[in-house]
Amino acid sequence: MDAADQPTRPDARPAASPAARPLGGDRLTDRAIEILTTLISFDTVSRNSNVPLIDWVEGYLAEHGIAAHRVLDEGGRKANLVATVGPADVPGYVLSGHTDVVPVDGQPWSSDPFTARISEGRLYGRGACDMKGFLACVLASLPAMQAAPLARPLHLAFSHDEEVGCVGVRSLLREMADWQPRPLGCFVGEPTEQAVVIGHKAKRTVRVTVRGTTAHSSLAPTAVNAITYAARLITHIADRAAAFAREGARDPLYDIPFSTPHVGTMHGGEVVNIVPDHCEFLFEIRAIGADDPDAIVTEIEAYAREALEPEMQAVAANAGIDFEVVTGIEGLDTPPEAEIVALAKRLAGRNAHSKVAYGTEAGFFTSMAGIPSVVVGPGSIAQAHRADEWVAISELTGCLGFLDALIAHCQKA
Repeated sequence: MDAADQPTRPDARPAASPAARPLGGDRLTDRAIEILTTLISFDTVSRNSNVPLIDWVEGYLAEHGIAAHRVLDEGGRKANLVATVGPADVPGYVLSGHTDVVPVDGQPWSSDPFTARISEGRLYGRGACDMKGFLACVLASLPAMQAAPLARPLHLAFSHDEEVGCVGVRSLLREMADWQPRPLGCFVGEPTEQAVVIGHKAKRTVRVTVRGTTAHSSLAPTAVNAITYAARLITHIADRAAAFAREGARDPLYDIPFSTPHVGTMHGGEVVNIVPDHCEFLFEIRAIGADDPDAIVTEIEAYAREALEPEMQAVAANAGIDFEVVTGIEGLDTPPEAEIVALAKRLAGRNAHSKVAYGTEAGFFTSMAGIPSVVVGPGSIAQAHRADEWVAISELTGCLGFLDALIAHCQKA
């Protein structure tokens, strides 16, 4: 089915009975497990609406006397949610997470992916690791936030459609950009096993459409072969990739320490005896902080405009090459000496920091709202997006400890 044919308001399944399953060994962890069980029961695969989950969270916050604000998408099928605990007239911290999950279609799950299951110290279910576990810990900590009391506020920012290009966080941050006072920092709770992550690469995905002209293959020189020109442009992208690998800027905190252009798909042509008049391919840029991904795209487009299109248009004036940026993920490059990094290390009980290959919403908080950000959350990225996704219950307990330390920090004026 197309995305539009998917159910838009799936009902939540009932949470498992506490008596029917082993819990985490302490009341706060047990509460986080109960909330996570409920969150998993909402099928928030990105093609579906996340509004039923947002309804539930908003009701939970209201039960604790916390007002929430929704930021809807244009169609009203998706919603971000923002809420503040504590005084709003002093700077505080953002706790950020996305509510959508990746599909389960075709994956060999051992049990219903939208019914939480606990076995041998692990909680299984779609989103358990990425990243409803963090959301559950934040919500379980809400009574402690209120009881503190907080001298600095904690802002809850739950977004939609992160898994399809960090779509929802953009509209959320357009509203947050004018907040006064500006938050001191943001903790994005993607799975890092509570390690403090200060950076990830920026990403641009670009669709290239090559428009040629067709002819019988016996008359090939009279036409513009779209595949041939696509191949020449792809070769140029490969040459740029080789140059980055050979002599580009380096960031040793990444496993691949340089920027990486890459072509992922290519489609064109009908049969071998017809000159193809259309070819389309997708390429991406993953750029370290020292490189501007938009500048790399611009250089590749300039090569097409200056070296390829004049040849094409000498044969057919209407031939050409079109570029469309499909998605863009802002990179994260928080300085190691930043206050938010030192605080995150202290709260997590860590001395080190790192950078990761995958993208998050953290870069948007920095680039769009000027809020220094780090990524730190429960679970391992190795468990995300796969069948039988799980989070260790000990990771939930560790995240709750991080939040408890943050609450204590925010009690100080």
